Amino acid sequence: MQSARADIGVIGGSGFYSFLEDVTEVTVMTPYGSPSDSVFVGELAGRRVAFLPRHGRGHHLPPHRINYRANLWALRSLGVRQVLAPCAVGGLQPQYGPGTLVVPDQLVDRTKARAQSFFDGEMLPDGRVPNVVHTSFADPYCPTGRAVAVAVARGKGWEPVVDGGTMVVIEGPRFSTRAESRWHAAQGWSVVGMTGHPEAVLARELELCYTSMALVTDLDAGAESGEGVSHDEVMRVFGENVGRLREVLFAAVTALPETKERNCLCADAHKGWDLGIELP
Repeated sequence: MQSARADIGVIGGSGFYSFLEDVTEVTVMTPYGSPSDSVFVGELAGRRVAFLPRHGRGHHLPPHRINYRANLWALRSLGVRQVLAPCAVGGLQPQYGPGTLVVPDQLVDRTKARAQSFFDGEMLPDGRVPNVVHTSFADPYCPTGRAVAVAVARGKGWEPVVDGGTMVVIEGPRFSTRAESRWHAAQGWSVVGMTGHPEAVLARELELCYTSMALVTDLDAGAESGEGVSHDEVMRVFGENVGRLREVLFAAVTALPETKERNCLCADAHKGWDLGIELP
């Protein structure tokens, strides 16, 4: 039904859907199981938006237990072609302190036990078998979405906003040791998070535009002296900034191009390829 269709998806928006008009809660089943929660579809400034709480409504799913494949598949099956993905991260460089908004352009994967592809040659429940496909991922984020996110954040007066940088994604749910953090920082990487991968590559495999909006909540352990990162501190800083993050996120939704106007590398990631399965 039309009320359950959207062209823009937001992952990580627990409670954000309460600001939409005429919200429809949609239960989606996928070949990869159930997503983290229902998808909440509604209208924002004339755009159809689907919100999916990454960790579930009650924040009960730790990063390593999120069904990333089901989440991305569910969004695409509802018509979504552009995804905004706000997340909390730790800063790895002194200039990226709490309250910094980073819109990364590169990613390093240090996860260990997550399903990272739709094209693994494993048979789906309906008997289809996806081919093995090697997806280009040199530039993991949508250039159009990134430009929009940076522009609207600066337009809203957010300081500082970092255009570019590298997000390293760790398995979690524990935080880094000091040695790990110093190693990450020594590579010149910008921020560290736990959910940005495989979200980004799965979005690319589904030919979705994917843009990360990373809010720095702390300086990672080892980046400076002190007691290290605590869950309470992360949640406190995120809570202090969630209002303006929501404002920037909503502005980005309205500023994204129409789906039919997409002309970025994301939209035709597998043009001409035999995938072995039909994308939703």
